[in-house]
Amino acid sequence: MNIEKNNMSSGITLRQLEYLVALAETGQVSRAALRCHVSQSSMTIALKNLERSLGAQLFERHAKGVNLTGAGERFMRKAQGIVAGVEEAVEEIRHSPDDLSGRVRIGVTETISAYLIPMLVSALSRHFPNLQIEMIERDRSSIEKGLMAQEFDLAFILVSNMEGRAELEYETMLRSPRRLWLHSDSPLQYPQSLGLEDIARADYILLDMDEHVSTVNRYWGAQGLEPKVHFKSSSLEAVRSLVALGQGVTILSDLVYRPISLDGRRIIRRDLDDKLPTMDVGCVWKKLEHQPRNISAVIDFIRRSISENG
Repeated sequence: MNIEKNNMSSGITLRQLEYLVALAETGQVSRAALRCHVSQSSMTIALKNLERSLGAQLFERHAKGVNLTGAGERFMRKAQGIVAGVEEAVEEIRHSPDDLSGRVRIGVTETISAYLIPMLVSALSRHFPNLQIEMIERDRSSIEKGLMAQEFDLAFILVSNMEGRAELEYETMLRSPRRLWLHSDSPLQYPQSLGLEDIARADYILLDMDEHVSTVNRYWGAQGLEPKVHFKSSSLEAVRSLVALGQGVTILSDLVYRPISLDGRRIIRRDLDDKLPTMDVGCVWKKLEHQPRNISAVIDFIRRSISENG
């Protein structure tokens, strides 16, 4: 969007808010600038001016990009709501969902299908009554190939697992933290300090779905450790129940957390001292010179839905 609002508090512009949101969602100035169609230098200057207007540091640079400060996180959440609200208002003025017709083929992976699609399918159907929304569940690699072959119009997947194909674009819409899951009487809930080295001595229940095993191996391996796998299952409910019964611990994202297992036992979670990768969910599409209106409208709607539902 190229809308400016110059009478915002302290000279803050809507464009600066868009830049901050893009930076938070991509984690890199280069990617944020690419998404906003501006140069890196222009974005950096605008964000520095935003910090100056607020009198607060919003982000810190590190080797792989940037992290928001505590103040930056708080301000960014408010900025997200403002940007999303303006985009929604503009979209409602420019296009009515009733004007859109045809078919949109969306590839989804197993985790997305189980935890986000039920909410999205009904919402998409209500919002786009004349669009035929077709959801197809495949593994991530097949979906990426399908996007390049134009078998899918877009995909809603774990973008943190993507292989960085140059022909594809993506947008992260949800970052779900990973935490340790324990049964309600586990002594591991009490120590002030707890890391992967401590968890390596405990029996581990390993979920085997949606490339989770390779993710586990990657972040454990980075510490020179590996979990002591007591049981491996492709059923999330089985993993949940085994943890609740005290048969072991696991590390999974907040997106799939439920405090009660199927047999009614409690599961608690806690943070670890080690920094664990988030599970990032978002939309992916093939790079095109002109994106069809149907596709951009659906992406915008998914973005708003995820933001509004947390």
